[in-house]
This record gives sequence, structure tokens and C-alpha cells, in this order.
Amino acid sequence: MDKTLLYVLCFAAAVIVPYLISGVNSAIIVTKIKSGQDIRTLGSGNAGLTNTLRTQGKAAALFVLIGDILKGVLSVVFVHLIFRGLLGIDTYSHTEGWSWVNYLAGIFCVLGHVFPLYYGFKGGKGILVTFAAMLAINWIAGVVPFLIFAVVVAISRYVSLGSITAAACYPFAVLIFSLMQNDSAAWICFGLSAIIGAMLIIMHRENIKRLLTHTEKKLGQKSAPEKEDAQ
Repeated sequence: MDKTLLYVLCFAAAVIVPYLISGVNSAIIVTKIKSGQDIRTLGSGNAGLTNTLRTQGKAAALFVLIGDILKGVLSVVFVHLIFRGLLGIDTYSHTEGWSWVNYLAGIFCVLGHVFPLYYGFKGGKGILVTFAAMLAINWIAGVVPFLIFAVVVAISRYVSLGSITAAACYPFAVLIFSLMQNDSAAWICFGLSAIIGAMLIIMHRENIKRLLTHTEKKLGQKSAPEKEDAQ
């Protein structure tokens, strides 16, 4: 097969595969199975882990946790395998200059979760699936925002604040560790990871408003069975 066509196929896969995989929303599926309802009409209206925990309980949230982690990891790993199999390119190598492809996959992983084709382009905010993709891309850089998230949530009890802070710090963690690893595509990775961080922050714009007005729910607070007017 022509080499140019192989490149086209690989880059198309780097966009389409993560989008389609991450578009499968475990919060919507689990809630539908458990209660027959749409998670997007309950609690905060967000099709994600936190809202599932508040409205469906711990058991349902566990399945959402597993589902989101799996699709985040699979999105990146599949793209890596496609590039490795068709072009012989190792997207995990820090010397070949192709590590940025993993971050490209990460962007469309987030887009698939946030704007899923299967659910009318209305999904979750993408924090958990993004964290899973972060670990699959570069686990060292991915651990840093997770630790920041954990500390902020432990202190403030606001999951949203932890998510926003971690998203803002993520690109800088990527840049620092990419430079330390002598990654030839370090600055490209920084730019793409900054897009990921910016998308996550934008998806939390309503949370930011509630944080500023002190109306955001803290971790452990239950949501009403039906969607809240303020959400």
C-alpha cells in the first residue's frame, strides 16, 4: 500500500477511533440499566462519575469509573498500535518525534466523551476519561495533575475545583517531564496538552460560576432525584 495513504489512514484513525470509543458513555448506560432514567436529567445533569455517585450510589459509580478508565486507555493504546503496525512508528518513543500523536488522540478522546455522536452530542465533562488517557500517554506527567486534584479536593471538598486546577497544571507537567525525557516533540506535546486542559476548564464554566457564588456542591452532598434548576 502507498506510504502516503498509510499516513492518511493512521491520522484518520488517530481522530476517529478515540472519538468513537470515548463516545460510549458509561454513566448514561449504567444509569439507564439501573433506574431506566437519563443521567442527564438527574442531579447536576452531567453524564459523569460524580453525578452518578450522587444520584445512583457507589455501586453504579464503580462501573462508571471502570468504563471511563478503560475507554481513555484504549483510545490512546489503539492509536499507538495502529501507527506501530502500519507505519512502524513508536508513538511512545521520546526520540522519534511522534509522541505528540498520543496527545492528538487525547484531544479527540475528550471530544468524544463531551460531544458523543451516540447521545445527541451531549455527554460528560471528560475529567475521568482524560485522566485515564493522561496515564496512557505519559503516566509520569499524568500522575502530577492527579495528585494536585487529590490535594485540592481533600482541602476544599470541591471536585470541580480540583478538576479545574489539575487541568490548568497538566500542560506544564507535560512540558517539564517531556523536556526531562529529552522528547524531541516536547513543545508540540505542550501545545496539544494545553488544548486538552483548556477544553476541560471550558466544560466546567458553570461550576466556576457556582464556585464564585458559593453554590457549588461539595463532595458527599447528595443531589435531588430530578435535575436541579441551578445546574
